[in-house]
Amino acid sequence: MFDINRVMGLSRPTFVDLFSGCGGFGLGAELAGFKNIASIDIDPNLQHSYKLNFPNAQVHLADISTLDSNFWEFAIGNIRPDLVIGGPPCQGFSRIGLRKPEDPRNSLITHFFNQILLLKPKLFVMENVEGILDRQNRPILDDALSLVSGGYNILGPFKLNALDCGAATSRKRVIVIGYRDEISLTPVHHRLIAPSVPAVTVMEAIGDLPSPSNSIICREAHYDWWAYEAERHSSKYARSLKKAAVNVGAELSARMLSAGLVTGLMRTKHTEAVVSRFADTAPGSIEQTSRYPKLSWEGHCPTLRAGTGSDKGSFQAMRPIHPEEPRVITVREAARLQGFPDWFLFHPTIWHSFRMIGNSVSPMMSRYVLGLLWECFDLEVAA
Repeated sequence: MFDINRVMGLSRPTFVDLFSGCGGFGLGAELAGFKNIASIDIDPNLQHSYKLNFPNAQVHLADISTLDSNFWEFAIGNIRPDLVIGGPPCQGFSRIGLRKPEDPRNSLITHFFNQILLLKPKLFVMENVEGILDRQNRPILDDALSLVSGGYNILGPFKLNALDCGAATSRKRVIVIGYRDEISLTPVHHRLIAPSVPAVTVMEAIGDLPSPSNSIICREAHYDWWAYEAERHSSKYARSLKKAAVNVGAELSARMLSAGLVTGLMRTKHTEAVVSRFADTAPGSIEQTSRYPKLSWEGHCPTLRAGTGSDKGSFQAMRPIHPEEPRVITVREAARLQGFPDWFLFHPTIWHSFRMIGNSVSPMMSRYVLGLLWECFDLEVAA
């Protein structure tokens, strides 16, 4: 049998990342101290750069609903993961969608908990949109939770906002945590459900990034690279996102970062009429034709939403307008607002990159929540 323990040398608490997407949830887990042993997603575009950003991760392109014990024996051997995380696709529960309880994507929440039964982790964390708590959707969540309620203590569902976890964007999510009797959440319970990390302004998040009007320095591995502008002041938040991290990050982006280069600053093309309308819109207000919000330097970003894939019509989501320049924000600006570090690579295209970011859990939120749960493992070891 494949002995992944010997191959990977597991010294940190381990996690499995279901519905992993581009890796916002998984990034929070890694930065909190957990070690990835498997990441699963069915969308190759959303998962495009996962292996780049998590070179030590075991990445699988697969349908969660089809995974059985044979798959897990192949993927992780005889390991019992310490943590399973996942955000089942939420379009069926979204308050801005068609909101159909019979949407087939709603069944994926049940498949998440079926995987919990197979993997038997010490902890699991599931996130979803606020709409999952609406009257027509709550029975779906309750029925899914009933699958695991006999083996786990359940904390939640409770609501968190990424703004309260140190991000620069409002992104409200519902969190459910399950934990075995061997884990105690008492020391971190209050901080889990009531975070009070100061929110970050748009200026603090993106004020130091170069404009896409500047020329690119080079093109490598299908990505364009820009130079940071030395005269621009970086906030504490921005400086933290410019730093390399341990155990994660592509060799390419680490090398470029050390040379003072960043990617993701491709300009979205606008007509002259659109540029004029954007320029005439006051920061903090809504541009009346596109209905795009214009960011304010001292404010926060509204929720960044994903567009739909080609199977759902290829609809483009709203993109905020830059506070100063008459254009929508760049991929890197969106990433900074969401809490992704500058070394994090998305898709070489603007459209798929925004889909990745709009579908992701804010790394600031996931690191906050999972960092507190890591403390429980630390306390457990100390005891």
